[in-house]
Amino acid sequence: MSKIELVRPLVVLDLETTGTDPATDRIVEIAAMRLEPDGRRLLRCRRLNPRRPIPAEATAVHGIRDEDVRDAPTFRQIARSLLEFLEGADLAGFNIRRFDLPILEREFRDCGMDLGLAGRRVIDAMTIFHRMEPRDLGAAVRFYLGREHDGAHGAEADVEAAWQVLQAQVERYPELPRRSDALGEWCAPPRASEATVDREGKFVRREGRIVFAFGKYQGRPLDEVAREEPEYLEWILRSDFPEDARDLVARALGRVPGEAAPAPGQST
Repeated sequence: MSKIELVRPLVVLDLETTGTDPATDRIVEIAAMRLEPDGRRLLRCRRLNPRRPIPAEATAVHGIRDEDVRDAPTFRQIARSLLEFLEGADLAGFNIRRFDLPILEREFRDCGMDLGLAGRRVIDAMTIFHRMEPRDLGAAVRFYLGREHDGAHGAEADVEAAWQVLQAQVERYPELPRRSDALGEWCAPPRASEATVDREGKFVRREGRIVFAFGKYQGRPLDEVAREEPEYLEWILRSDFPEDARDLVARALGRVPGEAAPAPGQST
């Protein structure tokens, strides 16, 4: 029995892609589970030909190779039926607001179609998880479900895990809304408490902390990324970012602003 009261259909999504850039990368696998308010559920999962080579680093994550999708349909070939599957539904998943939905929206736009995000509520299990217990999907499965996430980075397994984690979160935190519309509002990024802290708005101040407003760590506190992924901040220091944004990053790494970043492979 679902712990979340659905007021309209909800589709739980997960994508596997050629990379991590929503502006340019392509979908190689998509799973979508449609949940109806009356309890019915329908799962669709299929691989897609991205019409470009799949980089080795992407294959290392999801295991999908060029030969696995050579005879698969392209996104354009399934776009119409997918849009019909999503019709009238809100959307849910893990990290979909920052990653899956921007890619999906762009893929539809390239086909001359509109995903229609403005008319949908988005429930992101990662938003809930990071506000309550900051971690990734595998850790969320261990924390909320008490098991290992077998099949991680397979779209179908990730969809099922995201849905189970969402329900476990609602059961664990009594302060979370039970209705899908209210839960979608809860997951919406806060705006009133945000203020940009650099000229181009690469970072914002949220609840007293400096937070990423771009890229794969959007929404994560800068000091947290500095502790857990310092190599990403080193890359920012070596890249063509505005000086004031690089100064923020340098301070987070305990450096003097303006100090040159070490070359790749050089110890810090």
